[in-house]
Amino acid sequence: MADIRDELELRQVTLAYLDQFNDLLSYVFQVTAKEVEESGYEEGELERAKRPVLEKSDVIGWFHNDELISQLAIYPCVVNIHGKAYQMAGLTGVGTYPEYAGHGLMHDLIRVGLDHMRARHQSISYLYPYSIPFYRKKGWEIMSDHLTFEVKDSQLPKPVVTPGHVERLEIDDPDVIETYQRFAKTNHGAMIRNQLNWDEYWRWENEEERIAAVYYDEQDVPQGFILYWIADEIFHIKEMVYTNQEARIGLWNFISAHFSMVNYVRGNIYKNEPLHFLLDDGDIKQTIKPYFMARIVDVRQFLIDYPFEASGKPFHFVVSDPLAEWNNGVVGLTWVDGQLHLTDEPVGEAVELDIQTLTTMMMSYRRPSYLAKIERIQASKPMLKELEAIIPVDEPYFSDYF
Repeated sequence: MADIRDELELRQVTLAYLDQFNDLLSYVFQVTAKEVEESGYEEGELERAKRPVLEKSDVIGWFHNDELISQLAIYPCVVNIHGKAYQMAGLTGVGTYPEYAGHGLMHDLIRVGLDHMRARHQSISYLYPYSIPFYRKKGWEIMSDHLTFEVKDSQLPKPVVTPGHVERLEIDDPDVIETYQRFAKTNHGAMIRNQLNWDEYWRWENEEERIAAVYYDEQDVPQGFILYWIADEIFHIKEMVYTNQEARIGLWNFISAHFSMVNYVRGNIYKNEPLHFLLDDGDIKQTIKPYFMARIVDVRQFLIDYPFEASGKPFHFVVSDPLAEWNNGVVGLTWVDGQLHLTDEPVGEAVELDIQTLTTMMMSYRRPSYLAKIERIQASKPMLKELEAIIPVDEPYFSDYF
């Protein structure tokens, strides 16, 4: 197959290829019929459910004699980056049949995909990595963590009186949706979900078995919720969201009220914010692993929109990017009357780094001083202090999956 590329065509994947799109996904990710059934889908329902994703997404593929053999999908999203809404390109559905591997097909697809993202003003991209090293080589870097925890029934917090109350509701209740939207708009990194995002959020879960518990404050305003289910004497938390500490305490009161029903509480936290510090008995089981990766698609567009903490002294980035050549080179930053201006001139001091490091730094997953310590940034100590002062400190929160 040395000359196989001569027989291939790279083009958009339309709805006419929905079955081939799903077949390639199922093969590459080894989705079995049993897993589909356990997620609550009837025969053929998952394929139909994926249709809106293909309709809304920018899907590109390689074809061999009209057979789709390699593909990726760019899922249009909006995320909160330090209080600013950004158009985000969610990279998903990435796969190539094994007999076509080793010909650089995915490398070329990603390069074309980045062009498409830039043209659509999607200056940042997120993805869930099947291989962190693979995507690092393409310019993505870790941006968020996924913590899991297990709390014994004897370790549950003692009830604390709060002025509000909890109600059990359907998972798609308007109060759940509205509370999440308020939460997402004040939590850096989070997805601003539309209906398609919610559909993807529940894609591999049996929604009929899930329950929402919503905390209402004294004025009857929803301030937080948990999405949960109980099985085999275990209280499972898919996600806990709260807009203030009163709601957090109220939701844990609700969980603790199940003391006589469960032996353990198992749950997820989508931020590097371990639970043990918040519990009286913090000797709990926790795990942490990388979750999503991010990549700045267009450095200049990303920076001009970025909500810096303050105006800084003039300086310039010297960026290296393995795929998006428009990002390579000098980007100078100057502020005039609080307004950021970009230039191709090397103004002020230099900060040398690759696109992966720039991304994780601007997303506040890792701080400039730490990145310099591990030799991912080349900059003077005064310049590092300047970066520490102007880049916001909030770590990303991201709980979606696509």
